[in-house]
Amino acid sequence: MNPTTCGSLAALAAALCVIAPSHAQYPVKPLRLVVPFAAGSANDTVGRIVAPPLSAALGRPVVIDNRPGAGGNIGAELVAKSPPDGYTLAMGNISHAISMTLHEKPGYDLVRDFVPVTQLASGSFLLAVHPSLPVKSVKELIAFTKAHAGQVNVGTSGAGIFLSSELFQSMTATRMLNVTYRSTPQAVTALVSGEVSVGFPATSSALPQVRAGRLRALAVTSAHRLSMAPDLPTVSEAGLAGYEASPWYGLLVPAGTPQDIVSRLHADSVRVVAQPGVRERFAAADLDAAGTTSQQFAVYIRSEIAKWGKIVKATGMRPD
Repeated sequence: MNPTTCGSLAALAAALCVIAPSHAQYPVKPLRLVVPFAAGSANDTVGRIVAPPLSAALGRPVVIDNRPGAGGNIGAELVAKSPPDGYTLAMGNISHAISMTLHEKPGYDLVRDFVPVTQLASGSFLLAVHPSLPVKSVKELIAFTKAHAGQVNVGTSGAGIFLSSELFQSMTATRMLNVTYRSTPQAVTALVSGEVSVGFPATSSALPQVRAGRLRALAVTSAHRLSMAPDLPTVSEAGLAGYEASPWYGLLVPAGTPQDIVSRLHADSVRVVAQPGVRERFAAADLDAAGTTSQQFAVYIRSEIAKWGKIVKATGMRPD
C-alpha cells in the first residue's frame, strides 16, 4: 500500500470518528427535566420523586426545571423546541392532552413534537359530596341531579377537574350549575363549607376531609380502585359504566431523539418506578405507579386527546 493510500485511509477513519453518533456514550452530562407547572404541584411532586433515582440509574444529575404558565404549555413548548439529544425531558400530563383542543395555538403538537418515553404514574379525582346532600352512592347522585336539574352546584378548578365533571354530566344526561375556583384547595374548602354540593377534587386534597367526616366520598374517577382508598369503588363500578378520568404523568422527549437514547431512558425509568421506595412515595402522594412501554404511552396519549377533545368541543370551553 502506497503512502497516499495510507494517508487517505487515515483521513477517512478520522472523519468517521467525527461523524460517529455523539450519543454512543449517552449520557455524558446532566439532564434537564422540565416540569411545566409550579413547585408543589402534582406534576412537580412526580418529577421530584423520580429525579434522584433516575439520576443514580443514568449516572448523571437529573435537574428539575419548573417552567409554569399557560396550563403547562410554556414548559411543553420549550421542550418541543429543544435539541433532540436526550438531555431535555418534559413531564407531561393530562393538561397537555386537553390543550390540543382547548388552545388554538398551544405552541406544540403533543403527538408530532414528542416521543413518549413512559407513563410514570396516574392518580384520580374523587367524586365527593357535602354530607348535607341526601345521596350516598353514584346512582343516587344521578337520580337526585335529574330530579333537581340545574339546581345542584358543582365546584371545579382547572381544566382536568372541570372536564371530569362535564364528562359525568354528559354520560348521565344531567345538568349541574358549575362554580369555578382558582385552585383545588379553594374548591375543596367550598365543598366542605357547603357553598357547593358536589365536587371532583384531586384525591390527595379531598381524602383527608373525607376521613375527618367533612365530606362524603362516592367513588374515584380512575379506571381502577386506588391503593390508598381500596374501599372506594370507581365511578364505572358504582353505576356509570365506561366513565374514567385519571390525571396522569409521564416522560416525553423531543421528536427526533435517537431510538437508542429513548430506549435507555425508558429502561431506566421503568426500573425506577418499580423500586419499592418510589412506589411508596407515589402512594403517599395518592398516586399509583405505572411504567408502560413507549408504545402503550403513545396510544394512551392519542386516546386522551380524542376523549377530552370531544368534551371541550361539546362544552364550548375556552382558555381562561
